Amino acid sequence: MADGEKDRDSRKASALSVRPRWTRNGAAVPRSDVPDVPVDSFRAVCVDVVSRGGRLVALCDLSAPEEPEREILAALADDDRAAVGLVRTRIAAGGRYPALSTDLPQAQAFERELFEEHGIRPDGHPWLKPLRRHADLEARAGAAPAPHPFFRVEGAGIHEVAVGPVHAGIIEPGHFRFQCHGESVLHLEIQLGYQHRGAEALLVRSSPARRLAVAESIAGDTAVGHALAYAAAAESLSGVEVPLYAQAIRGIALELERLANHVGDLGALCNDVGYQPGASWFGRLRGEFLNLLMELSGSRFGRSLVRVGGVRFGLSAGQREDFLGRLAAAERDLHDTARATFDASSVGSRFEHTGVVSRETAEELGLVGPVARASGCDRDVRRDHPSGIFRFAHVPVARVESGDVMARALVRWLEIQRSITFVREQLEELPPESLSVDPGEPASDTVAVSMVEGWRGEIAHVAATAGRGRLAAWKVVDPSFHNWFALTVALRGGQISDFPLCNKSFNLSYAGHDL
Repeated sequence: MADGEKDRDSRKASALSVRPRWTRNGAAVPRSDVPDVPVDSFRAVCVDVVSRGGRLVALCDLSAPEEPEREILAALADDDRAAVGLVRTRIAAGGRYPALSTDLPQAQAFERELFEEHGIRPDGHPWLKPLRRHADLEARAGAAPAPHPFFRVEGAGIHEVAVGPVHAGIIEPGHFRFQCHGESVLHLEIQLGYQHRGAEALLVRSSPARRLAVAESIAGDTAVGHALAYAAAAESLSGVEVPLYAQAIRGIALELERLANHVGDLGALCNDVGYQPGASWFGRLRGEFLNLLMELSGSRFGRSLVRVGGVRFGLSAGQREDFLGRLAAAERDLHDTARATFDASSVGSRFEHTGVVSRETAEELGLVGPVARASGCDRDVRRDHPSGIFRFAHVPVARVESGDVMARALVRWLEIQRSITFVREQLEELPPESLSVDPGEPASDTVAVSMVEGWRGEIAHVAATAGRGRLAAWKVVDPSFHNWFALTVALRGGQISDFPLCNKSFNLSYAGHDL
């Protein structure tokens, strides 16, 4: 064996002797407790965890902007053990390291982000293109932006179709570039970044009172989910235990948000295949759950309900009875509408075998939420990493194997039924406790990872403090960040006319990705 190979094997063996610092969802860990491995060993440690059934939750920089050396943290989930593993390395700004993406495709977007934001080059990355910033990263200083390096298919009969970033309707901006042969899609590339607002930097430099408003604005249709993830991380840093009553109210709000969006998605899917009864009825019923959120929080999107330490509003006995009655009426109408929709042959012929993502691909890409569960992945934060009220109330995981549009619709329908059951049970059993407690000061030199199962999937917030509890970094991972690449896979070999239907079956967030 050559000396170079012996050295590599020695470094790998040394790396595998390092284990991440394991903790639970929402628990704070002193930064000094997180293993610090050499940059050449970082990939081996992360790959080892994933090879044992783990997955990558976040890959982010914990350093303050002025620091020349970047402290890179990997948060890895072991769903079977309900554990989150933390490991870090240090890389000079503008430095290089062996790319994780060569072995972990689920790291590709995280590594593109690190390169884009800090110039840290992941050597061997297979797709090192701009993630959010529409400029040539190598010539950013004063040079004219180069065209985005879209992948192109060459050959007889190949044509290119460009869609967006401005779309017909009120959806957010995103650009879709198709390489087609006739109607068949050979390749789809998605360019995002038009909604980049610097949300993570805002979270760090804003006042504590303003941060929650920023978190609620990360993805406007997931205000409750991101508010809960933010609050859980802040509470962890402060060592605060939220009252059980507030935990229950939070859980009700989260499931109402899930109900409103899942019901709305089913209506939008019906609309895309021209099934107007489903589009009309699901659309109306979405409003029922938005109205319940408004009764609870004063906002149809659940804004201003969550606060660090608890919630701002509760429910009186009369409101609970009213909620139960309205929930029962909506449930009855939903069952009738869903039965008619899924029994319609015109719906089935368009939904089935369209936009398939296999389980193997879903696992490899690290997909989350209904998209992952529709491809057979048995993954749900509410069960695997329970926090808040979900430590005491179980929501069965909805899973389908076929990975097509029909599967993504069926997972939503199953989750609708189970969320209604959860909300009903919580309304009937609300404990008489206080709404909130006052948070204390955040601990110094500490890191916390909070995960919430939002309606699109796993939302992760990673927070780190420096001396005297000063906030040093805040990383947000919206479920769309994990799932956008799956849409490109779903279209391969399909018909370009199926793109609107496939896109809606994923219903990913542009703003949640772009931050």
